[in-house]
Amino acid sequence: MPRPSDTNPDHPTDPPAGASNPLPGVPSRRAILGGIAGAAALAATGWTPVGLIPATRAGAAPAPPNFPPGITLGVQQYRNWSGELRADDVWTAVPARPSDVVVLANWARANGYRLRPRGMSHNWSPILIPAGADTSHTLLVDTTQNLTALVVNPGSPTTVTVQTGCSVERLLTQLEQAGRGMIATTAPGKLSVGGVLAIGAHGSGIPTPGETLPQGGTYGTLSNLVLSLTAVVWDQAAGAYVLKTFQRNDPEIGPFLVHLGRAFVTEVTLQTNANQRLRCQNFYHDQIGTLLGPPGGGGKKLADYIRDSGRVEVIWFPFTTVPWLKVWSVAPSKPWVSTRIDSPYPYTFANFVTEDQAHFLADIATGNVSATEVFTNAEMAVVGSGLIVTWTWDVWGWSKNTQLFVEPTTLRIHEGGWAVLTARADVQRVLNEFFAKYTALLGAYKANGQYPCNSPIELRVTGVDRASEVVTANAVEPTLSAARPRPDHPEWDTVVWLDVATLPGTPANHDFYQQMDAWIWGNYTGDYACVRPEWSKGWAYGVGGAWTDTAAVTGRIPNSFRTGLPTTSNFDAARATFAKYDPGRIFSNSFLDVLLP
Repeated sequence: MPRPSDTNPDHPTDPPAGASNPLPGVPSRRAILGGIAGAAALAATGWTPVGLIPATRAGAAPAPPNFPPGITLGVQQYRNWSGELRADDVWTAVPARPSDVVVLANWARANGYRLRPRGMSHNWSPILIPAGADTSHTLLVDTTQNLTALVVNPGSPTTVTVQTGCSVERLLTQLEQAGRGMIATTAPGKLSVGGVLAIGAHGSGIPTPGETLPQGGTYGTLSNLVLSLTAVVWDQAAGAYVLKTFQRNDPEIGPFLVHLGRAFVTEVTLQTNANQRLRCQNFYHDQIGTLLGPPGGGGKKLADYIRDSGRVEVIWFPFTTVPWLKVWSVAPSKPWVSTRIDSPYPYTFANFVTEDQAHFLADIATGNVSATEVFTNAEMAVVGSGLIVTWTWDVWGWSKNTQLFVEPTTLRIHEGGWAVLTARADVQRVLNEFFAKYTALLGAYKANGQYPCNSPIELRVTGVDRASEVVTANAVEPTLSAARPRPDHPEWDTVVWLDVATLPGTPANHDFYQQMDAWIWGNYTGDYACVRPEWSKGWAYGVGGAWTDTAAVTGRIPNSFRTGLPTTSNFDAARATFAKYDPGRIFSNSFLDVLLP
């Protein structure tokens, strides 16, 4: 019997013998399958960047020529979050101050090198270093060692100036001590500020009816909090790279707010809001078919939870009946049934690799997926029992403590991500159509003995990046933010973030993702909704996996930042700005050369 992918001639199961990847620097299917053992090892042992080997002991050849004195230089390995993208023995510089990055930029231009700003490497997409890339003329620039300064600036609203190597967790901790916070933030805290801003990272939350936005807050992405930023840019008059500060009302700041690694930002000033106490209720009783069912009808829908609290997240493993539903609500006083938490990452059961998970990883490495349904149901059982054992089904505390819950020791998975821009009234429709397609496609694969997905879908909902939520007058929107509003559709005020996960190397997953990707882009169209990529995740799925569909990378992806947007601030305008401020493309790589030529 043919596999589901075999029924469509546009979805071959493997590239022809001897064929190369459509895009440079992205992993082939064979490479990913061959690397599953490495990904399993990462998942089983946790992930920590390999320490810097000093240049004097590196033994790598050739060393970068004419390297500027006084800047630490060595060799490191690069691994992305899932272990699918990797590079060994990459020369790495550790600047002590932003001016060192300027020195490195001018050195790179003179010596034919490219600079890649390195944060925590918690990223899936190849915007830092693509898989298999020639790194002989690439220099990683580690921002996390020294470019971490942070100062809270009193004012109305209170702002914070932070260098881009600082972690999100440290930033939120410092803000909490000053009585400040953010409406929503990322689930992991071990991310660099520069990294989250480069890809337009987000949390989950929209206002409830009648809720007033606190001064300095936003319901959009973290990039919408930026009031100013300093970047290393080319100065034509000086004939050199220099540091330049852009204010939020500068028309040229737009592309730098979500720059995808096509720029090097060293420092930002962010607006903040008065910190909030949040209650997070963790439910494990809603039937997934009801929660994500069609609008109307019986049973409580996710749209009902959104109406009541505005802040939700769904984590659901395939082939199970109930999800892990997280519902946050603003609660100035502790409900008597809630457990007070004074530190982040309360769900300890979700942040280590179990023996069963390790065994299943070993099965995946041999192509054995027969235990998938047992595995996913066991995963959800761990959630249910874990919430009870750790007394965390209902927690209350400062905003960061209830929102940060993913640690580097959690199981490593591949995630595809899409942002669907729509009207709030249509959120349940978006969710139901996605759920129906996802489960139907999984069912077709299961009927043929295939299980391409063994990890959860994750659903979050945010607002758009409204300029009106920025305290600076005449604020510029982030040009390449997936949550950027469409002026031709002002009713599209909400973003539904759809993430689909599986363990790297799972058989048939490339075919599944390719079909799911094509359906998402074809379904959410017209006057109903539009789609954009979630930049940090997998997208543009081709026969070789994520990011290998050349037509998408050069066509529908850029077009999603053209349609309905003014020509003065669309995808092409962003490319022109990057070209102006980095004409030598020292802040680029082989993949970005295709995406942002």
